[in-house]
Amino acid sequence: MNFLELATLLLFLASVFSILNLRILKLPHTIGLMVLAIALSMVILVTGLVVPDFLSFATSLTKEFDFSVLLIDVMLPFLLFAGAISVDVHELLKDKVTILLLATFGVLFSTFAVGTGLFWLTSQPLLGMESLGLTYVDCLLFGSLVAPTDPIAVLAMVKKMNLSKITETRIAGESLFNDGIGVVVFLTLLSMKIEGVENITIQSIGSLFATEVIGGILLGALMGYLGLKLVKYIENTQVELEVLITLSLVLLVPVISHMFHFSAVLGVVVMGLFLNQNIDTDNKTEGIQKAMGDYVYKFWHLVDETLNAILFILIGLEIIPVLQNFDISYIAIIVLVIVLVVVSRGIGVFVPIKLLSIKKTFEKNTALIITWGGLRGGLSIALALNLPDSIGTGKDLILILTYGVVLFTILVQGLTLKKIVK
Repeated sequence: MNFLELATLLLFLASVFSILNLRILKLPHTIGLMVLAIALSMVILVTGLVVPDFLSFATSLTKEFDFSVLLIDVMLPFLLFAGAISVDVHELLKDKVTILLLATFGVLFSTFAVGTGLFWLTSQPLLGMESLGLTYVDCLLFGSLVAPTDPIAVLAMVKKMNLSKITETRIAGESLFNDGIGVVVFLTLLSMKIEGVENITIQSIGSLFATEVIGGILLGALMGYLGLKLVKYIENTQVELEVLITLSLVLLVPVISHMFHFSAVLGVVVMGLFLNQNIDTDNKTEGIQKAMGDYVYKFWHLVDETLNAILFILIGLEIIPVLQNFDISYIAIIVLVIVLVVVSRGIGVFVPIKLLSIKKTFEKNTALIITWGGLRGGLSIALALNLPDSIGTGKDLILILTYGVVLFTILVQGLTLKKIVK
């Protein structure tokens, strides 16, 4: 299939799935799409038993594009920008210390807790995983790719929970920024894996981390400031031009980031927050207005909904080869890892909130809501698919564990979050 045919098929399926969920399943959009995507993969597998050519055709679709590249370089910048401009930036700035501490400590703690736990589990003779040969760095890589939550799934759920403004902003802001931190941690560990731990120094790790994080934030701020000046100059009179400006900037940030090894994820989020501001008008009686017109927000909401639907269909297609290689003996370690991920997330959230509550006020059970609202999604799967083949047979286990965590957080946590909030 050429690109046009593939894009047509994905858009058609996205439309059909959205209608089925809206009229029949009536589940939250993200969860409904995930359920239908899994059902699609099951139908393809069962049909493939009768018609092998059909299964071969379905699996060949995933080989026509690199899912990890498509998500990280193309879809993620658009989705994160759409998420960033929907967050109340003024509320976020009021609570920036809380959000940054939750994002950094949470990701780093979860990475090392889950990685260490997986390394210990795979060394236990009872589970029979020693033959996979997973090193400690391999396990830390898994920890880093399941540590960041999926802002697309989280934001979609949070908007329907009727939470207080401050709690909603904390959850949304933490989810947006822990993605950037998580990708940087993953890339740092990946360079250690590729180059060898013995060839990595603390200085090189610090330099890579600083370049990715600081460079990404500065680039996002610069591009956001430029975009803010441009849309302010237009003054909402040419809304189509505002859309064009935001589109070009979202495409430009990842290109520049790759050239200078900055974090495109952090860059796009910071740029989105810059553009999502109120500006003073010349006529003081009008007070303040949004830098961008409502037309722009509606456009990006459409982009968000469309790409979100396509993303979960792609996840459904990508899971087919994983299901074909699934071994029943993996169930025990999947359950143990899911528990490990949830508990690590809980500690990573509870500790910062406990420390910050000395001077700040938090609603009752905020830590529980943020913990249970930590849904994982396409980013975790894309990073898992991006793992080097040098990991060997252990890569299949990491992929299966990643899918297990993603499915549990979206289907189980996502479906019960509303009850937890109540």
